[in-house]
Amino acid sequence: LVEEVEQSVRELIHAGRGRPGVSRGARRARPGLPTGVPERHTVIAAVVSSIPEDSPVTDPYQPAPGVELTHPEWSRSATIYQINTRQFTAEGTLAAAAGELPRLRDLGVTIVWLMPINPIGEVNRKGTLGSPYAVRDYLAVNPELGTLEDLKSFVAQAHSLGLFVILDWVANHTAWDNHLVTDHPEWYARDWKGEFTPTPWWDWDDIIDLDYERPEVRRYMTEAMAYWVREADVDGYRCDVAGMVPTDFWENVRRELDAIKPVFMLAEWEARDLHVRAFDMTYAWSWNDTMHHIAQGKADVESLYVYYAWNAKAYPRDIMRMMFVSNHDKNAWDGTEYEMFGDAVQAAIVLSVIGEGMPLLYNGQEAGNDKRLEFFEKDPIVWREHPMAEFYRSLFALKHATSCLWNAAWGARMVNVRNSASKQVLSFVRADAASRVFCVLNLSPTEQKVTFGPGPHLGRWREHFTGAALSVDDETALTVEPWGYRVFVG
Repeated sequence: LVEEVEQSVRELIHAGRGRPGVSRGARRARPGLPTGVPERHTVIAAVVSSIPEDSPVTDPYQPAPGVELTHPEWSRSATIYQINTRQFTAEGTLAAAAGELPRLRDLGVTIVWLMPINPIGEVNRKGTLGSPYAVRDYLAVNPELGTLEDLKSFVAQAHSLGLFVILDWVANHTAWDNHLVTDHPEWYARDWKGEFTPTPWWDWDDIIDLDYERPEVRRYMTEAMAYWVREADVDGYRCDVAGMVPTDFWENVRRELDAIKPVFMLAEWEARDLHVRAFDMTYAWSWNDTMHHIAQGKADVESLYVYYAWNAKAYPRDIMRMMFVSNHDKNAWDGTEYEMFGDAVQAAIVLSVIGEGMPLLYNGQEAGNDKRLEFFEKDPIVWREHPMAEFYRSLFALKHATSCLWNAAWGARMVNVRNSASKQVLSFVRADAASRVFCVLNLSPTEQKVTFGPGPHLGRWREHFTGAALSVDDETALTVEPWGYRVFVG
C-alpha cells in the first residue's frame, strides 16, 4: 500500500503539478485529473488539488536560506558599546548615563547595550549590590538606576542622536525572590530532590532556573520582552546565556518582536543555528580565546585559521559575530584587556574592527581603563583623556565609511593573503566593487619582514593611520614591528 501511494504521488507530480513551465493556476483550472493519471488515484489527486494556491512547491535540490530573518537596516555598518550602568558614571543612573550619549555618538558607536535594568534579587544576593543578572521583576526598572521615565528618556535621547538601544535580558533564570517563585512555583526547574535549582554545574547560587518545557513560561517571557519594546521603544535585546534556553523559544520571540518593530538580537552564545530565525549576532568567544593565547605566547597565528575557517564555512553568510577584547565578564573575572593581551592589545582591536564581525567597545576602554571593575559593588570607572579613544574613533570611522568592512552580507569576506611568516603574521584583504582594505598584523613579539604570495593585495594603497602611500607588487617586502599592524585602504 505504501509503495502504491508513493507511486501515485510520483505519477501526479509527473502528470501535472510538478511539470516545469505550467502555472499552478493553469493546472488547477482543468477539471478532473491531469491527463494520464489512472482513476484509482482519485483520493490522492483530491488531496494534492486541495493544497492552497500560494503553497510553495519544494524543490529538494534548491539550497535552503541559511538566514531567514531580516537584519535591521541600521545594523549595516553598526558598532556596539556596552554600558555597565552601575559603574558607568559616579551616580550610576540612567539619567547620568544619558548625558554621555553625545560622546558615544562622536566615538562612532551605533548600538548602546544596557546591562540589565531590572530590580535585583535580595535572597542569596552576592556582595552588597548583587548581580544585575539575578532579576527580581521583569517588568520594572531597578530604582538604583532610576525610573521607567528615565529609561524612556534615555532611549528617546539615543534615538535623537541616531543611536539604538538594546537591553540585556535574562531569560534562563530569575532571582530566588522573583514574584514568579510564589505566584508560579511550577514554572521552575527542579533538581534531583525536587527543589528549585540554580543552573547546573555553575556557582550561580543567587539564581534559579526556569522550565522552558512549560508553555506558560514561554508566553510570560515573550510578553515581558514585548512590553519593553512597546513601552520604552527599545530596539532589541542582548540575551544572556542564550544557548541555555531552547532555540524555538527565541525564534518565536523574534517573530513577535519584529511584528512590533524591526529589532536587533544578540545572543551570548556561539552556535550557528541561533542565526537562522532568532539572532542577528552571536558572541565570538573562540576568537577572543585564540587571540588571548597568541598574545600570551601559547599559540601562533595559524591557530586563528580554525576560527576563520569555521566562520567562513560552518556559519551562514549573512550573519554577524561580536568581536571583542573586553566585556563585563572578561573584565571582572579574567582581567582587563591589558592583562589579557599585553602589548598585543592594539593589534587585537584592529583585527576586531577590520576583520569580519561587529566590534564591541566595553565602557572604559576608550579611557584606557586598567582596573577590573567590581561586579557586586559600586566601583565607578575613572574617566580620563586617553589615546585609546581616538584609536577607536578612527577605526570606527573607517568601518562606517568603507563598504567592504560592513556587517553580515553587506560587507566583504576576508581573503587570506599568504605571507612568508605565516605563524607570526596575519594578512588578508576585504574588497567589494566600491572599496578594498589590505590588513597586515604582526602577532608576535619580534619584528617581521614579510613577502606575500598570490592574492588580491596587489596595487596602490594608503595606510590608514599614517597616510603613507604604498605600491604592492610581487616583489614587495614589508617590515612590521612587534605586535604592529598596517591597515591599507585602496
